[in-house]
Amino acid sequence: MKETMMVNGKEYALLKLLGKGKGGYSWLAEADDGRAVTLKQIHHEPCDYYQFGDKLAAELADYRRLSEIGIPMPEMLDVDRENERIVKEYIEGETVYEMVLQDRLPETCLEQIRAMCRLLYPAHTNIDYFPTNFILQNGVLYYVDYECNNYMDEWNFENWGVQYWSKTPAFLQYAAEHPL
Repeated sequence: MKETMMVNGKEYALLKLLGKGKGGYSWLAEADDGRAVTLKQIHHEPCDYYQFGDKLAAELADYRRLSEIGIPMPEMLDVDRENERIVKEYIEGETVYEMVLQDRLPETCLEQIRAMCRLLYPAHTNIDYFPTNFILQNGVLYYVDYECNNYMDEWNFENWGVQYWSKTPAFLQYAAEHPL
């Protein structure tokens, strides 16, 4: 029997853990109509390099902020405030991380992340540029996380993110410490 989770009275079958981030666990899930979605369960596990307030409120605010800026990302479909769960559109495809690991990152990904930066920086915003947060689907690069922060040069794409978008020493060290 498949494990399930309820979101506002709707049951979702959990098919596969997609990943664990600073704020929660994300699963590929199946809605009762057969549609594939991403279901995120907020967690309250400690994170030694990041301080959180209300994680769910932050996700909702970040989603609104990035939507207004025009960043391509999965649509938020439902929010269960009581259980701290979010259902969002599932973006199928390989992550930028997987493509870098296999030496198959198309130039369009770099072009599109730079186009996102041209929208983000004037809006005084950074996103989490780590390559596991991006999926190329049908030629469009999607930011599949909703996390964003106020802009700081130290954390922009050129100063932090880019080091993980090719096989740099930082990328290779991460890959060695976190095998797929």
